[in-house]
Amino acid sequence: MQDNRITVLGSGSWGTALAIQMARSGTKVTLWGRDQSLLESMVETRENKRYLPDAAFPETLNAEPAWDKALEGANTILVSVPSHSFRSILERLKGMPLSIAWATKGLELSTGMLPHQVVREVLPDCRQYAVLSGPTFATEVGQDLPTAITVAASQPEFANRLAGFLSSSSFLAYTSEDIVGVEVGGAVKNVLAIGAGLSDGLGFGANARVALINRGLREMQKFGVAMGAKPQTFMGLAGMGDLVLTCTDNQSRNRRMGLALAAGKTVAEAEEEIQQVVEGVQASRAVYEQSQRLGVELPIIEQVYKVLLEGVDPREAVKSLLERNTGAEM
Repeated sequence: MQDNRITVLGSGSWGTALAIQMARSGTKVTLWGRDQSLLESMVETRENKRYLPDAAFPETLNAEPAWDKALEGANTILVSVPSHSFRSILERLKGMPLSIAWATKGLELSTGMLPHQVVREVLPDCRQYAVLSGPTFATEVGQDLPTAITVAASQPEFANRLAGFLSSSSFLAYTSEDIVGVEVGGAVKNVLAIGAGLSDGLGFGANARVALINRGLREMQKFGVAMGAKPQTFMGLAGMGDLVLTCTDNQSRNRRMGLALAAGKTVAEAEEEIQQVVEGVQASRAVYEQSQRLGVELPIIEQVYKVLLEGVDPREAVKSLLERNTGAEM
């Protein structure tokens, strides 16, 4: 039997949660991150007190501050870093015969590329690659609460292998072949969650929230299909599932960003308060600009982008949406 060793690159809350989950099944996992002092603390305390407190490391999980030692003996790499750091991490993996998976959500800002496109550009010889996405909060995974995600891979056997590493009595990992759809869902839902936070923060009520989620799902699907995704993917965990979770629960950093903006705070003030990367901010720009290149109309995404990056007043953005002409729903 192959001795499976996985290295997780990225020691934030989600990277740590995934490392813990895989280690629970007995897989040998090494966790690395950029913050050396944090890694050294994790070596000593065997938990990530900063980003995932009270989630003890299983015996088969070890933190490693040194890059070379972290990669030693690994045959699979799982990257869990913000989208703006994704390419730089891949650059450091050049020339290594590894299988690559990632839990990074978002388009590359400078190019509009999805993560798998960046992988294929930076690591052209990599044949086994996969994305993990779905309705998940790191804290709940750390607490071993019931969770389900989607693993979409370049090869079915790789998707099944990763699903096996993750699956347990409380964690279900489903597989897919639609990498594009799973990646688009993970990127777009963050933008829509900021919109949902804005709507709730402005007091527009449950009717408006549900309308935003529903029409947002339609925008996600339109954008995804234009990028090459299968429309049915957006009815699954990585589409509707992740969208509903992120739009409705205050564990979502993106939803909290919307709430903070509705309360009159600036983007910078909200980010300082949240204390972690809010992916939907830059994702709004990447998705909006890519939609313009593709000629896809995304009214909600456009207004969230304008609020975040052009300084449009949230109430004016909502007014603009309400003044749109309607027609057939589908």
